[in-house]
Amino acid sequence: MIKVLVVDDHEMVRFGLVTYLATEEEIEVIGEASNGKEALPLVESKQPDIILLDLVMPKMDGVETTKAILARSPESKIIILTSYLHDDKLFPVIEAGAFSYLLKTSSAEEIIDAIHAATKGDARIDPQVAHKLMNRMKRSAQKPTQQISTLTPRELEVLALLGKARTNQQIAEELYIGIKTVKTHVSNILAKLNLEDRTQAALYAVNNDLLSSK
Repeated sequence: MIKVLVVDDHEMVRFGLVTYLATEEEIEVIGEASNGKEALPLVESKQPDIILLDLVMPKMDGVETTKAILARSPESKIIILTSYLHDDKLFPVIEAGAFSYLLKTSSAEEIIDAIHAATKGDARIDPQVAHKLMNRMKRSAQKPTQQISTLTPRELEVLALLGKARTNQQIAEELYIGIKTVKTHVSNILAKLNLEDRTQAALYAVNNDLLSSK
């Protein structure tokens, strides 16, 4: 039997998953939890083979939960099942050790397939997530033509504040400039660093230790 733990803060999502998984002869749902903190005692006591884990939850999100689970049960395979596709959690949770990454738009058959595949050491990644991962790899492989050195001092300040999750309004207030000017700086930063959006810019600032710039 494949022992599965379901962790999601939406009761109806858990109910649907547990109900469907119960129809599979080779799968046993050994518990469910509404957040990471509730999940950890179950992980320690039951040592599940698979954890179906939501990414955005109260008290302890999927990134923190993934790290904590694997510290307690390193043989468990974590399958992220979420509606969240933003880089600020997608990349960190994969780096933390999540084994597969599916979206909640996945069919029941795809979720079952991912569970069986994980027990054999085969990962399943949603195509949209795979596309993001490929783009990140391509950016990492690019020659360093888009360097931090191309940013002006003011753009560095704006980038640092993006890394601190400031809104355009907050950046404008902190730097005593207009919102239109902030938007121009953000556009310039994205273009110079070959980034797609402000979330990627925030990650760039964090990864390059720029938060102390402002």
